[in-house]
Amino acid sequence: MNAPHVADRPIGVAVVGAGYWGPNLVRNFQSSAEFRLRWLCDLDEDRARRVLGGYSTVQTTADLATVLADDEVEAVAIATPAGTHLTVAMAALQAGKHVLVEKPLAAGQADGRRLVAEAERRGLSLMCDHTYCYTPAVLRIREILHAGELGELHYLDSVRINLGLVQRDIDVMWDLAPHDLSILDFILPPGVHPVAVAAHGADGIGAGRACVAYLTLRLNTGAIAHIHVNWLSPVKIRTTIVGGSKRTLVWDDLNPSQRLAIFDRGVDVSTSEELGAEQRRDMLVSYRSGDMVAPALTEREALRTMVEEYARSIRTGTPALTDGRAGLRVLGILEAASRSLTEGGRMIELDLDEKGVA
Repeated sequence: MNAPHVADRPIGVAVVGAGYWGPNLVRNFQSSAEFRLRWLCDLDEDRARRVLGGYSTVQTTADLATVLADDEVEAVAIATPAGTHLTVAMAALQAGKHVLVEKPLAAGQADGRRLVAEAERRGLSLMCDHTYCYTPAVLRIREILHAGELGELHYLDSVRINLGLVQRDIDVMWDLAPHDLSILDFILPPGVHPVAVAAHGADGIGAGRACVAYLTLRLNTGAIAHIHVNWLSPVKIRTTIVGGSKRTLVWDDLNPSQRLAIFDRGVDVSTSEELGAEQRRDMLVSYRSGDMVAPALTEREALRTMVEEYARSIRTGTPALTDGRAGLRVLGILEAASRSLTEGGRMIELDLDEKGVA
């Protein structure tokens, strides 16, 4: 990526969308020394004014063209409905602006490809705000897996369930699984990636869409990843278990006193090359019971870290950790999982390479 030069001064940024997520972006851009928030754009300009408060010097408008015509706006952050991401992000890219898009990157993989191609053609930063990836816990998990501290990855099991809001336009898989899929994409060691996905779902309340879903992903190494998402659970659980050949990691996002735990416990299998084929089948299984370590984490708002990563990508002209291609990979898995859901849970091969190109 050969991004346009950005001087060593605050980057002019505009936020588009003042609804649910926009105010969080406004707050973090305003508190960052890397950025200067110039505009908040929303179709409901009164709502934008309410978000900013009566004493703000940030300008408001309902007209996107006005924002994009401002030469001092070098970057745009988009927090609008997914169906508008292509139109708004494409207009920003074509105006020469760096773009941050809330998840999902676009409404579908084809739209996502267009955005990625446009950003790369113009040498602009296109970043997807996969917020969970910037939590202290997930950043540490990424470090641990990339350093090989767990050994060879055997499995990942993730549960994201609660009594949640049943969406009108998407099923539970498209609502909740993007979090887990983006985390999976973020933490997997280099060279390890999904190659196929199967999905099963159920609609027990007659909502017209799956309210409970299970995704199973096969990785190129033979490992397996399983994701459970559910709108109907009376209890809230946010837990991920990552099992390796040496150690197993448990992430409990709802336990602030011990979010991460690494267990030196597992199963060892001993074989001998001198054994015959029949004897080799009777492998010696032993159970390892070692210590548990709870790594200390410094609590920090994920959005603050994400905003800093956006600035780093813009200033250096290098892809963000969750760049457009990462968003494209997540979309590819979601679309394949939706196809599997309609085909009775059939395993669907993923037509993606390691860079997320279909």
